[in-house]
Amino acid sequence: MTEPATVSGGDILSCANVWKFYGPKAHQIEAGRSRGISAAQLYASPRHLAAVRDVSLSVNRGEILVLMGLSGSGKSTLLRCMTRLVTPTYGSVFFDGLAMGELDARRLMQVRREKMGMVFQGYGLLPHMTALQNVSFPMRIKGVEKARREERAREMLALVGLDGRADHYPDQLSGGQQQRVGIARSLTLEPDIWFLDEPFSALDPLVRREMQDEVMRLQTILRKSIVFVTHDCSEAMRLADRIAIMKDGEIVQLSTPEQLVLSPANDYVAAFTRDVRRAEVLTVASVMDHTASAAGLTGPTIQARDKIVDVAGPVLSATDPVRVLGSDGAAIGAISRNAVLAVLLSGTARAHNHP
Repeated sequence: MTEPATVSGGDILSCANVWKFYGPKAHQIEAGRSRGISAAQLYASPRHLAAVRDVSLSVNRGEILVLMGLSGSGKSTLLRCMTRLVTPTYGSVFFDGLAMGELDARRLMQVRREKMGMVFQGYGLLPHMTALQNVSFPMRIKGVEKARREERAREMLALVGLDGRADHYPDQLSGGQQQRVGIARSLTLEPDIWFLDEPFSALDPLVRREMQDEVMRLQTILRKSIVFVTHDCSEAMRLADRIAIMKDGEIVQLSTPEQLVLSPANDYVAAFTRDVRRAEVLTVASVMDHTASAAGLTGPTIQARDKIVDVAGPVLSATDPVRVLGSDGAAIGAISRNAVLAVLLSGTARAHNHP
């Protein structure tokens, strides 16, 4: 049997020129592809809808990559192409160097079960099973013996703050608690990558923010590679290391939250970010004085990666500029009260970009 192709590199997942078409006669799309009809030719046909258009991107190890866009933008379809829950019409997806499109059904199932964790908007809990049984279910399918799978399930429930709810059934849990069970279940087999498709969109705002905090807390512990889908800009800005904004199936900008706010690629991106409070997105590194000497400064220190909103208190209460430390703990400059005040007073990106 021919082994699937592999690629090497530091990315855990990559997409190369991925297209996904839908149309009234799906089999004709596949037939056309086999005859050499290009993606561009299919896209030009009014009979075919391109849900994903020529997407190329990589997911770095340990990062949270957020796919953001309005309903119908293609973000969920792209996530499904990444997992091959949906097969791309054109292009390639590589997971950990392995060509997903070349995997047979058995190997694909194995990769999904052992390497990928998935959480969707619908919790997908089995109503006749307790929280413990739901969380341990993936291990049961894998054939893990009962004592070990229950031990692991209890560890995961404790990790998400539900150690006292192991014997509760789904209808005895709140929406947020049910989603925590879903998160715990998706982590039982220690996946290499975690896919979350609008997991909190059905929750009340306060519970939703609580679950965002939970994802960030888990990420500091587990350092997973995460692909997170949302239509909520505030949610994306809170969680993401990078954000891919999608429209009509294509990526219009892939940048850090800071870059999206400071340098939107077009009016569509600017409209998405216009109500974002700059102090909640901009980091110390983006506004600090890199040329300032930290010598002689003996007051508090802050991290270059810290958000302005989180350091405003200590910086504004200091009489001198505050030392800024890099990831290695060494001083790399300083930030002044005026620099922080300027960000706080600038308000939202709307006010900054559209005076």
